[in-house]
Amino acid sequence: MITRNNIQTLTGAKTIIETLKNLGVDTVFGYPGGVVLELYDEIHKDKEIKHILVRHEQSAVHSAEGYARETGKCGVVLVTSGPGATNTLSGIVNAYLDGYPLIVLTGQVFKNLLGKDAFQEANICDICKSCTKKTFQITSAKDIQKTFIEAYKTAMSGKKGPVVIDLVKDIFKEKVVFEPMNFEFDQNFVYVDSASNLNQMLENSEKPLIVAGGGVKHSKAEDELSKLVSKTDIPVVSTMMGLGTFPQNDKNYFGMIGIFGDNSANNLLKESDLVISLGARFNDRIVDRECLNGKLFQVDINKNEISRVIKTDNFIIGDIKDVLSKISISKRFSDWSINAQAFRTANKTRFKQTNMLHSFEVIKEIEKFTKNEAITFTSEVGQHQLWAVQNLSFYKDRKIFVSGGSGTMGFGLPSAIGAAVANPSKQVVCITGDGSFQMALHELATCKDYNLNIKIIILNNGYLGMVRQLQDKFCDGVYSETKISNPDFVTLAKSYGINGLRVSSFDEILPALQTAFSTNDTFVIDFAVEPIETL
Repeated sequence: MITRNNIQTLTGAKTIIETLKNLGVDTVFGYPGGVVLELYDEIHKDKEIKHILVRHEQSAVHSAEGYARETGKCGVVLVTSGPGATNTLSGIVNAYLDGYPLIVLTGQVFKNLLGKDAFQEANICDICKSCTKKTFQITSAKDIQKTFIEAYKTAMSGKKGPVVIDLVKDIFKEKVVFEPMNFEFDQNFVYVDSASNLNQMLENSEKPLIVAGGGVKHSKAEDELSKLVSKTDIPVVSTMMGLGTFPQNDKNYFGMIGIFGDNSANNLLKESDLVISLGARFNDRIVDRECLNGKLFQVDINKNEISRVIKTDNFIIGDIKDVLSKISISKRFSDWSINAQAFRTANKTRFKQTNMLHSFEVIKEIEKFTKNEAITFTSEVGQHQLWAVQNLSFYKDRKIFVSGGSGTMGFGLPSAIGAAVANPSKQVVCITGDGSFQMALHELATCKDYNLNIKIIILNNGYLGMVRQLQDKFCDGVYSETKISNPDFVTLAKSYGINGLRVSSFDEILPALQTAFSTNDTFVIDFAVEPIETL
């Protein structure tokens, strides 16, 4: 709704700031440059929008995604032209595949220089077309408000995701009439008239199984899922992105599916006669996708995910929360739920391979120390990520942010920054490996600058651990370019003004955790762990 009272003439830069505020934006993650100086000048003058200065543009996007995951709002990024814009690409891909809303604002050269290979010109709109929901380029200040509104609605509607708005330098000083907005946004879900097909298939089923994917989290359908399972006794498994959407201590929860998942969950996937997928994509990380043939029922808000991997004629395109509220069967599957309990004994038991400290021991102790506390965990990508999801417990207010679709090293610490900025009173814990940490360790400066309460857990094995494990399996144990050198992470942290400890024995774990969690500052614990530990 647009009101026409108090119409003002503003510069394009001021119009952008006022439009962002009208859209409910209170935080921007970014890195300045010459092309966007006028916009940064307006941010400096403004008292309502907080700017978080990161140390790399990729980190700005990951941080904005962490902010979006923590708050449910749209994350906003501001960078300059050329390399400033192209450095955002990995973060944009990450948000696109995992479905989190971002507006990425990129500076661009003057309008009359477009397409002439001007200094720091990059055609970011064309570059990003395959990994955004939509790209926009604004060449006239009069288009700012309507473009930002469309971009916001695009990012936040349906399966959420990133959009790019490319801003040519001319528009920042250009004068334009600004119309104050009372912006109201009704998320554009695809609502479902009926779930009769799914109801009928459940009535005909004897051994149904629910797979809770990331879409349950996106649609905020955790309560509806719990109510359905309580009423029907249907067993539940999750994908990695769906962890925490269903209580892990519930008798009907059987773990995470996938090649690094729980045996109980994977076996139930094969044993069931109806698999109800709630917002899961079933990519190549699933153990045996052929077992789903003929028994898969997909529920997803994104029509492009239907039958992407496994052919099925049974699906609903719509909001998962809406779909679950329309399931109305009275049948209970208690016998199947009881029989399914036998699969729990099949889960893998971890054993120490040497006398050195092992990663799974560290994570188990973190779980004991923080159990039942509302914590946001974040993870990088590698063995440490899988030890984290295998040994920590999650529920609605105790969650983990992982890079699911893209598997981006360098995601964990910046996303932790976004979560900590979004919710300063909540404890944030980043679990990382020595390889992944070096992808974004410069963001320790950001942690210090903004006094963020982040505990950084480094599982330091001196290898790119996941690559080394794959080389064991597929390359006859030839470790080509896998063993890595590391700085002294504790000394490095101290050079940024951040305290840290090094831990190399089991008896040191608890005292180190007690020290780290006794402060509200960023704290680094470097755990020296067994180099050849495998999942």
